Order: sequence, then structure tokens, then C-alpha cells
Amino acid sequence: MTKPPHSLQEAQAALAWLIEAGADEAIDETPLSRYRARSEPQATAAAPRRPPPGGELISSEAAAASARDLAQTAQSLDDLRAALNDFEGCALKATATNLCLSDGNPAADIMIIGEAPGADEDRQGKPFVGRAGQLLDRMLQAAGLSRDSVYITNLLFWRPPGNRNPTPAEIAACLPFVERQIELVDPKILVFAGGVSAKTLLGTATGILKLRGKWASYQHAGMARPIPALPCLHPAYLLRQPAQKRAAWRDLLSLRAALDGGKVAGINE
Repeated sequence: MTKPPHSLQEAQAALAWLIEAGADEAIDETPLSRYRARSEPQATAAAPRRPPPGGELISSEAAAASARDLAQTAQSLDDLRAALNDFEGCALKATATNLCLSDGNPAADIMIIGEAPGADEDRQGKPFVGRAGQLLDRMLQAAGLSRDSVYITNLLFWRPPGNRNPTPAEIAACLPFVERQIELVDPKILVFAGGVSAKTLLGTATGILKLRGKWASYQHAGMARPIPALPCLHPAYLLRQPAQKRAAWRDLLSLRAALDGGKVAGINE
């Protein structure tokens, strides 16, 4: 058995280690004594899943259908936020602190779609405000842009515990709201930041390292026209792999050229 820490500094170091490992959420409503559980007989049946506040857990198919119905009722971004507050089809809502919908300028020409909120985003209720968001701000500045000149959102609107990858059911539950958000913002250019966002919205299994920097055309059934889309590396990936910043800079130059009216390879040549 591991010896408990004997000082405040050791306790703080142990807590910091747990947070770095992803154990930074307490999702049960009451504390659980592991010492008591060890001495009690083990239950043979699995414990029931905790339903989200205000309702029972629903199937993935029903959640996606409910999301489509709610998303289509939204006639503005404020309506979309209200619809997400009413939506109970994504289990992440039960463990997240805040809904994390968007940041930036809804009238911007560029719409950036990342993957999912992290711990900082969950606390503040805004996408890209942690270390990855700070790097994104610097990248935008290098391209002559700013957070006020783009619109930023994510594929998921609630944080997956421990920053794990989102499940297909979670993506399916949020996707109708993402699609409606694209319709409402109606940007001139889409930027898909990260593999989950790019693969989901482009409907491909190709990895982000092959997709990045290659312009594509995005359109779903509710859109009147296609929108040029640029897959790029997620800033969080660049923090782990700084050698890839050269490739990210090339993508920013391509984005800047397209915004300035230059030709977009594969789209308007």
C-alpha cells in the first residue's frame, strides 16, 4: 500500500500528478470510501449509469434525432445556445461544468471548428482559452488575424472527462448543432482544427497529417452552397510536436492567401 503524503508540499505534488494524468473530475455526487468498499462483498450486477439532470438516459439514435429536431428550431445563435441548454441527449452534459459553445465574431469570414473543450474551456465556458488556445491566438496574430476576426467553436460542446477522445455517440449527438451553427454563421472559409473535426465533417477516415493543408469543399443538406474548408493541425498537437509548426505555418499562409482573394487549390482554380 502506498504511504500517504506527510506534508502539504507532498500532497500538492500528488494532486498535480493526478491532474496531469487526467484524473481531474469528481463525477459522483457523494464520496466513495475505497477502504469500506474493499471490506464489503462485491456486487454481481453492474451499477446503473447516472442519468443526466432532468431526465433518463436515451439511446444514441433517439439522441441524434432529438438533436436534429432541436437544432432546426434555432433561428439564431442565441436560439442554438438555448436549444443546447435544453438538450439532454449527450451524457457529457452531466459531467461538464459549463456549456462551451463559441467565442469570437459571429460575423467573421472564417469559422474555426476544433474538437472538444478541455479543463480551462470547461471552467470558462469558451473554446480555446487554455494553452492550446493561447497558441492559436499567436498563430492567428502571425497571419494578421485575431480572435475578434474569426468565429471559434468545437465539434463537442461539453468536455469529455480527462480530455479523452469523444465517442461516436457523443459526436453524433452534437453534430446537428454544429451543422446548424455553420448555417447560421455562414462563413466564407471553414478551418477544421484537428483530426476528429476534419474526419467527421469531411466524412473520411484519412488522418489529419494527410488531410492538413489540402483544401476541400464542405456542404451538408441544409446548406445552399459549399464552403471552402482547410483541415489543419490542432494547436494542442503542435504543443506536443513543435517540429510540425513549420507545416502549420504553411497552412496559415494558404488561409491568408484565400482570405485575401487568392486562388484556393482544388476549389476555385
